Amino acid sequence: MNWQWEVFLQDPGGAYPTYWQWMLSAWGWTVSVALLALAVALVLGSVIGTIRTLPDSPWLTRLGNAWVELFRNIPLLVQIFLWYHVIPAFVPALKEVPSFILVVLALGIFTSARIAEQVRAGIQALPRGQRYAGMALGFTTPQYYRYVILPMAFRIIIPPLTSETMNIFKNSSVAFAVSVSELTMFAMQAQEETSRGIEIYIAVTGLYVISAFVINRIMAFIEKRSRVPGFIVQGGTGGGH
Repeated sequence: MNWQWEVFLQDPGGAYPTYWQWMLSAWGWTVSVALLALAVALVLGSVIGTIRTLPDSPWLTRLGNAWVELFRNIPLLVQIFLWYHVIPAFVPALKEVPSFILVVLALGIFTSARIAEQVRAGIQALPRGQRYAGMALGFTTPQYYRYVILPMAFRIIIPPLTSETMNIFKNSSVAFAVSVSELTMFAMQAQEETSRGIEIYIAVTGLYVISAFVINRIMAFIEKRSRVPGFIVQGGTGGGH
């Protein structure tokens, strides 16, 4: 096979001097979409997952359950099209919002449903004694969740959160559907312009692999530093008590 890696040094004839610089810019957009969507997902997922476990709050629990079932069962690409084409028709102010922000919201809300399920599972995996201990100390419900329940629950769910963080980077590839210039869109356009699809897609795949590896190592470090000896199983497979 005749490899032509010098294709990345060619001038694409647009805003970037070379295809290599264009690809790095697209990688930056991918990272930006993924990190911002992850922030949205962590905040919403933590809130929704927590309210699903609140005692004596059936309506909040039903609301949380409805959130998870709704956004977990609609394909991500459909949700992105809903945010881009349908919701602005009902909320005209969103017509002025950049597609980048709409993709972040769609991806963040989609992932929040999955993180909410993991937070719920982490909380329910804890012994009841921890909740009772917080109550015995005179903590209110928000206080014993903040100081007792959630710090332990998040330590338990770091392994599945690692998978979700890696997934959100991979799922960011659907942003090409609404013309966000991320890696997948770059690969499609560069392949058409250069007819060197093998080299282009190998390079793009390498960047996705690098991103996933960096995330894995960062989360492994966090898991190691936050592990509670005697409670969280060595190797990050879950909690034990």
